[in-house]
Amino acid sequence: MTNPVFFAEPGQLDDVLPGSVFRLAGAEARHAVTVRRLAAGERADIADGAGRRVSGSVRSAANTELVLDVESVVDEPAPPYRLVLVQALAKGDRDELAVEAATELGVDQVVPWQAERSIVRWRAEKQAKGLAKWESTVRSAAKQARRARIPEVGTPVDLKGLCALIGRSALALILHEEAEQPLAAAAADLAAGSRQDADAAVVMIVGPEGGMSSREVDAMLQAGARAVRLGPHVLRSSTAGPAAVALLSVQLGRWDRPPAT
Repeated sequence: MTNPVFFAEPGQLDDVLPGSVFRLAGAEARHAVTVRRLAAGERADIADGAGRRVSGSVRSAANTELVLDVESVVDEPAPPYRLVLVQALAKGDRDELAVEAATELGVDQVVPWQAERSIVRWRAEKQAKGLAKWESTVRSAAKQARRARIPEVGTPVDLKGLCALIGRSALALILHEEAEQPLAAAAADLAAGSRQDADAAVVMIVGPEGGMSSREVDAMLQAGARAVRLGPHVLRSSTAGPAAVALLSVQLGRWDRPPAT
């Protein structure tokens, strides 16, 4: 069984070495001790959210501090390509459900999209609260999945910003129920190419519960995106993105790597 994961603050693991002692404090330590009830002798991982994973045995656990005898320090390489989910804001927390599942499946970045038909609207203070909620969601989901990397939550985009993102990507896919090309075929074309680096972004675009407007689809196609379908059925806004992440992860070899130990 893999070790439970807890997150340190950025930079805290930079100088940690095998054989040293690491002290985790604050909310993460309280979660480890009071929720997970870790005790001396049990094993745990501490990650920095950017790929570094420290593993070891618990020396002591108190209400505000978890002390770990460090046995190994691993910098996990970024997987091939960078999966980016552009998720339209949706009612009933369906956008957050999509972000949560996509994080567990391995997405690298999630970007909120204020689509024309989004019923939910982020304005001023509501945007700040919405972003904070998405950030909390990806952090919790990354911990649940025992990831060493926490996905980035991007700045919300409108159609213009989304088209700019499409232009910077290696491949941008509009998940659309009326598309003729299967997503698998588009992914196979990319996997057969030679550009396989962590900075090559593969963008998946999911519309709101009311669908994308023809104006939006036309603009994205002109920016270089490709319309693809996931399968024979119409998926909800909350399930289309995670399904695409899973399919792409298999086809691009991201799930071929051994699990962290």
